[in-house]
Amino acid sequence: MTSEPVATASPALQLYDYQRRWVQDESRFKIAMFARQCGKTFTSTLEIVLDCLRAESQGQRRRWVILSRGERQAREAMNEGVKLHLRGMQAGFKEYETPFDASVRSLEVELPGSSKITALPANPDTARGFSANVLLDEFAFHQDSRAIWRALFPVISKPGLKLRVISTPNGKGNKFFELMTGKDDGWSRHSTDIYQAVADGLPRDIEELRRGAGDEDLWAQEFELKWLDEASAWLSYELIHACEDDLAGLPQHYTGGPCYVGVDIGARNDLFVIWVIEQVGDVYWTREIIARKRVSFTQQDTLLAEVFERYRVLRACMDQTGMGEKPVEDAQRRHGSSRVEGVLFTAPNKLTLATLGKEAFEDRRIRIPAGDNVLRADLHKLRKETGPTGAPRFVAESDSAGHADRTWAAFLALNAAAGTGGPIEWRAVPTHPRGFDNLTGTAPRFAMRAEQQYAGDDLSPPESAATW
Repeated sequence: MTSEPVATASPALQLYDYQRRWVQDESRFKIAMFARQCGKTFTSTLEIVLDCLRAESQGQRRRWVILSRGERQAREAMNEGVKLHLRGMQAGFKEYETPFDASVRSLEVELPGSSKITALPANPDTARGFSANVLLDEFAFHQDSRAIWRALFPVISKPGLKLRVISTPNGKGNKFFELMTGKDDGWSRHSTDIYQAVADGLPRDIEELRRGAGDEDLWAQEFELKWLDEASAWLSYELIHACEDDLAGLPQHYTGGPCYVGVDIGARNDLFVIWVIEQVGDVYWTREIIARKRVSFTQQDTLLAEVFERYRVLRACMDQTGMGEKPVEDAQRRHGSSRVEGVLFTAPNKLTLATLGKEAFEDRRIRIPAGDNVLRADLHKLRKETGPTGAPRFVAESDSAGHADRTWAAFLALNAAAGTGGPIEWRAVPTHPRGFDNLTGTAPRFAMRAEQQYAGDDLSPPESAATW
């Protein structure tokens, strides 16, 4: 425990306009998004200190609690916020550090008039532990944000208690998003992106920062305050729409050119998807997308065999992860190991597949069916996140429409096209119960001969764009 003397002098503190707007807003409930390193915790703890000092000058007491995402953040809010302001204003205080429970330590300062400010990590138990004014710091990143909210809100139900919520965005799956995007609910909302902060006087070189970031997703979320699932969507709606075409996805428009197939394996909740693309010049036209849910492996084998008969398939890439081992082995035995390649969905392989796929969309080298909202949502569902070690990873929410299964099938097909080795001899079959005559404008069906014209061992798969 330490004690610091009270002094009368207090130097003037210069605030930027966006900081002044936040501090001077006395609404009972207020919430804000600030760009990174724009002083959101500094500004919010300043309001807390000013509120306590104002109360003490009137012979009153204030009680504030800061709930942070972790102990380190709670310590920073106390040391680099609360104590910094108190020292700058030459206000006396005592500081304590005590156990809150077996795993949480409480950091506390007490002013001469018994006003107290406490900082500690947020969880449902700590949120229930006080009847006080509350600051939720970086609330979008709190674990169990909804449980914390349910535990917390009754705490500040007493008339006159204030609630402040600050954060940068972190997707739409948390309570911060709901609070920040609500309307007509009594909340005062503030939003300061990097452009507004600089316009209000913050000395930052925006272009230098953007170039230095080297990551558009990071820039969009941390500095432009875009929600994570929009900022980190691997394929934006703009990219998806740019590659749509009314003639894509219709088997009857197959011209007999070389085709490549991607297969994403699914047997229970996820979809089994076959994506067929035909190369026409330097563009890959989607000819057919087969998506089935809860189909047996026998049915999957049959669907894939029919695709090999219907199209001139040069190469197919299949998801070999987990339950995909046997389907890949069966497909290689039936269609040739030089035409069927299994791909393990390891983190590096998924990054390679996703990068190859995104480049095809950015360069408009793929055509996909137009106006298919389910397909659009599937392609937009895949997100890139940064893992605990800093390595990128790809995630997608699972729902009744799948788990970005169509997207991975498309990327596998594009990967198959990137690693072809040579032509396949084929001959058209003019009639078939499910085939059509090319002269009528409907889809021909092809019987494939297994011989590949590779130099060397014809049983070896062609060299892929990546090492799997």
